[in-house]
Amino acid sequence: MPQSHSILGRIESAPRRELYFFALYRTLEAALLAGLVFSPLSDLLGSQRHPNLGIGVTVSYLIASVLLLLVRSPRWMTVTVVVGLAVDIAAAAVITHALPATTAGVAMMLLFNVAAGSLLIPSWRWAMAMIGLTVVAQFIEYGWTLFHDGDTERSLAEVMMFAISYLAVGYLSHQAGQRARRSEALADQRGAEVANLVEINELIIRRMRTGVLVVDADNHIKLANEAASLLLGDGGEDASDGVGVLLTHTAPELARRLQRWRNGWQADDAPMQLSPDQPEVQPRFARLLADSETSLIFLDDATVVSRRAESLTLAALGRFSASLAHEIRNPLAAINYAVQLLEESRQIIDGDRRLLQIIHQQCQRTNGIVESVLGLARRERASPEHVDLNTFVRRFIDEYQQSLSIETDTLEAVIGPRPVPALVDLRHLQQVVTVLVQNAMNYGRLPGESARVRVRVFQADHRPMIDVMDRGPGIPEAVAAQLFRPFFTTSEHGTGLGLYIARELCRANQATLEYVPVPGGGSCFRITLPGPHALLPA
Repeated sequence: MPQSHSILGRIESAPRRELYFFALYRTLEAALLAGLVFSPLSDLLGSQRHPNLGIGVTVSYLIASVLLLLVRSPRWMTVTVVVGLAVDIAAAAVITHALPATTAGVAMMLLFNVAAGSLLIPSWRWAMAMIGLTVVAQFIEYGWTLFHDGDTERSLAEVMMFAISYLAVGYLSHQAGQRARRSEALADQRGAEVANLVEINELIIRRMRTGVLVVDADNHIKLANEAASLLLGDGGEDASDGVGVLLTHTAPELARRLQRWRNGWQADDAPMQLSPDQPEVQPRFARLLADSETSLIFLDDATVVSRRAESLTLAALGRFSASLAHEIRNPLAAINYAVQLLEESRQIIDGDRRLLQIIHQQCQRTNGIVESVLGLARRERASPEHVDLNTFVRRFIDEYQQSLSIETDTLEAVIGPRPVPALVDLRHLQQVVTVLVQNAMNYGRLPGESARVRVRVFQADHRPMIDVMDRGPGIPEAVAAQLFRPFFTTSEHGTGLGLYIARELCRANQATLEYVPVPGGGSCFRITLPGPHALLPA
């Protein structure tokens, strides 16, 4: 950015310098004429037709030139150039008339004034007007001398050649000036665009979530964006200021990997932590230029990378689970049909008939789970209905105890005398509570003791809630922060998807599932459901 500003500054100061040198040249012209007139070298001027007029014009021209040198203003550039050029034309015509011997020299000097003035005047009309004024002044001086004095040392051919020279030089100079001004305007525009692009690039790099470091051949950090400064920790502030902090002091392990990459060794892709309070990052290295020793280091947040991998895995798992669910439904329908046929048989005793009822109920529950998985894979909306949570929990525990042998473990309901209505998809709620109770039965017990699980129904802040509580060892804080992440499990036989699917099913019902620490020991998972007067999803 400083370099682009300096370029724009030089472009903006160009007219000021040109105007200054033009006025300085005019002053030198006037000083040269005054020196010839008032010095002992005045004899070199030859015969003087009007000496007093020559002295007066020379002094006036010198004074006017000094004033134009002092009072020039780039803001009024056209006016300044036009006035100065008019003074040059008038002074040249009068001096040519008063001092005939200086005619050729004054005409040549005026040629440069016309060229410079036409170059600096942006207006075509003003430029052509001043060129025409120069030609007219030459013919007026020639005619005045010819008819007033009766004789002139100049020939008409000389006057005409100088007139044509003024026209040609003035026209070409003006065209060159126009082209230069167009180029300057284009340069200004390109410079502004470059400056804006540089600012945009800096803003993008500064706000990128990926950390970016620029490191020279001596491992000095030349540039670090906000993400990289945050990841570097204490040394990141100095690195972002571009003070040339050594990478070996700020992040020794990162400097070691950079050196291995420069030496052509295989890059280490293992995530690393640059500071204690920051997430792990995965560094990537690249050269700034093909033949440069300056390196670019990209620090990718490993958690973001893992989330992307999880999302891809979940998408694949969703497709797989959908196809698997379809395959499960076929044998499940066959089992259910076989149970119905057995129930119609008169040879089944009453005890076995109760077992058939349990099989039929579990087939229906399994089919509901399959439907929920399919709905989750297809992101189908829930079908909420009004449910009394007390009745639901009581029926759930009865079915759970009949279908599964819990031996010495205990599962009890804690419900109040008043109904607790809620609005929820009953199939989804069944699956969520099943996952929570099974987890409590498996992990919510102390070594050598039986599991004691309670399902409590209550209402708080006009929101119905269900707590699934156990008296086990509890969940460590570090593990509790990752409980609902997909594929996270502390068991060798778990998939890490139970709690994740349970939370997704709760979200589909506008409910929440959270872990609540228990101060006296144990664990508690709380389901907060919409009230009976909540708006049904469209």
